[in-house]
Amino acid sequence: MSECGKKVRLCRVLGGEGYRALIVAFDHALVLGPIPGTEDPLRQIRRFAEAKVDAILLNLGLIRQFADSPLSARLPALIARIDWTTVWSAISTNGKGELHSSLLARPEDALRHGADAVLTYMVVGTGDVDFESKEIARTAEIARECERIGIPLIVESLARGRSVQNPGEPKWLKLHTRMATELGADAVKTDYAGDPFAMRSVVEACPIPILVLGGNRYGSDEEALDVVRNAARAGAAGVFFGRNVFQAPNMESFLRQARALLNDPELVHPKL
Repeated sequence: MSECGKKVRLCRVLGGEGYRALIVAFDHALVLGPIPGTEDPLRQIRRFAEAKVDAILLNLGLIRQFADSPLSARLPALIARIDWTTVWSAISTNGKGELHSSLLARPEDALRHGADAVLTYMVVGTGDVDFESKEIARTAEIARECERIGIPLIVESLARGRSVQNPGEPKWLKLHTRMATELGADAVKTDYAGDPFAMRSVVEACPIPILVLGGNRYGSDEEALDVVRNAARAGAAGVFFGRNVFQAPNMESFLRQARALLNDPELVHPKL
């Protein structure tokens, strides 16, 4: 029965076979505070919903606040971020900060909040054996819980740290996306490889759906839309954008253009 629940919920998030999902990440404030575009969170979430994005990534506190507010007619699927990490602050101090990750909730908590999936980090390449062994054990533990209760696990698998020259290098992407697969993830959110040829090789090497993250704000909407286009050409299951959505000069226009690219039939079976 739990496998049936997983499949149904994952279809709500990703849209089923042959579909490419447009997902908005809106979990930044837990780590970065109220950065531009996040100052009025409930209004922004309503705007995402009105734009008919497929899913929104939120921390549990915002899911609760949004549920307590007047709801729009149609809700996107909800993905709950259930962990926290010091990876970003450690990177900003040239790798001198301490690496720690913490679970903030269990998959059952997310399910009770109405989430359709949960998402956690898994970071490799840090050079910290103790930290990475805990990352692996934590991912496996959450995967087993998700299996028991029937909620999909999306792993944000990343290469960061002293050993990593280029996080988008295919060797790193193939390594950690396969690790996430082996541990029981149902989909992965990860870096773009830099071009559709390299990204296609990563997608083809990974047995589960790959969603390309947007990361930092690009210099223009056109640059961000190029990543959407090339992710689709590479065969990714969709994109997982945050700052490139809510910091766009015209967010609604950006989302319309991104959706058009993801739906473009010429990108379904592209010739690279």
